[in-house]
Parts: sequence; structure tokens; C-alpha cells
Amino acid sequence: MANVFPKWVNTIPIKVIVAIILIKTAVVLGVTYYATPKYTRVGYAPVQPVAFSHALHAGQLEIDCRYCHTYVDRSEHSNVPASNVCMTCHSMVRKDDPMLAPVKESYESGEPIPWVRVHKTPDYVYFNHSVHVNRGISCVECHGRVDEMEIVQHEKSFSMTFCLDCHRNPEESIRPTEEVYNLDWERPDTEDFKQEAVGFVHDWKVNPPQSCSGCHR
Repeated sequence: MANVFPKWVNTIPIKVIVAIILIKTAVVLGVTYYATPKYTRVGYAPVQPVAFSHALHAGQLEIDCRYCHTYVDRSEHSNVPASNVCMTCHSMVRKDDPMLAPVKESYESGEPIPWVRVHKTPDYVYFNHSVHVNRGISCVECHGRVDEMEIVQHEKSFSMTFCLDCHRNPEESIRPTEEVYNLDWERPDTEDFKQEAVGFVHDWKVNPPQSCSGCHR
């Protein structure tokens, strides 16, 4: 009796299994490579309810980061300033500018301005701002040259590799504490400063954790 189906039909189950394995592998590799902050966060620059230029305030006017982000050197988190902070200046400067109407309304009503969050670490990551800035790690290392940004964008990847690279070699990012908030400070490319940076790490007892429990608590 002649075969109803050709012999190559017998290989179909194997081909299907191989195809499923290849597809799953491709999906896993794709997610692993692309579903990271480097691709999902870097470049994110949302439109804010009030046009605030860091290039003007932090750059041209040289307002210290801590004037607005008051708890960055004392807290785990860097706070977003309330409208009363803005009004300490804008009650006199450009007080009738229509662009500042939402700030004035917020100040008078007590309702916070609905700022759109730009920088965010995953909920399972522990990060303490004060620990870093008080040991010579500048805002620039994680946020980039914010003092040159008209619209703040997410510039660094915030991936685990990004953090570990700094934790493994803190002397490459550390700077004098008096220069932490000087965003246009340039690191001297000299052997003397490299040795000085190593000295900072030693003298300040900088020992960043590299184990899982250091950041995942």
C-alpha cells in the first residue's frame, strides 16, 4: 500500500521544535539586549508643565543645585522644589510673565506642580544620593551636564553595568568635595591628580559595594 504522506512529513515535529527553540532564544536575547535603560530611558526628555531651563538657572546664573534640590546632600532622595522655592525669586523677577502662571497658581493654592519625573531607578534598587555627593561623586556622573540642558533628559543608562563600573573604579569618578556641585569642573588628566583621586578613595574610606545586597535590599 502506497504511503499517503511523503517521508519528509516525518521531520515536521523536529522542525517545529527547533523553530520554537530558535524563536524563544531570539526573544530572550532581544529582551536582554534592548529592554535595558540604555534603550528604554536614555534620551527621555518629557515636556514639563512649566518650561524650566537648567541651562539658564544652573548654567548662566550659576545657581547651586542645592538651592532647589535642598536635601540632595542629606537624604536618600533628591527632592523636587516646591513652588515657594521658585517664588523666592519670581515674586520679583518676571513676576507677571504668563509662562510662570502655573507656578504662581501652585504657590497660591498649595497644589503642587505636576512635574514629570525624568530620572528613575527600578523599585528594587537602593540608591542614596547623600552617600554619593558627600564622597566626591558629582551630579554630572549620573545626570550629565544638566547645566547645559534647556530640557532635562535622561542621559546615562543607570544600568547595573553602569553602576558597577563606578563601584569597581571609584577613583575614576571621584573629585574634590568642593567641586561636586561645580558641573563644569574638568578632571585634570595628570598622574598627580590620578594619585590624588586614589588618595581620596583611601582617606574617605570609599568602599562601594559590589555584592548584590549592596543595591538590592
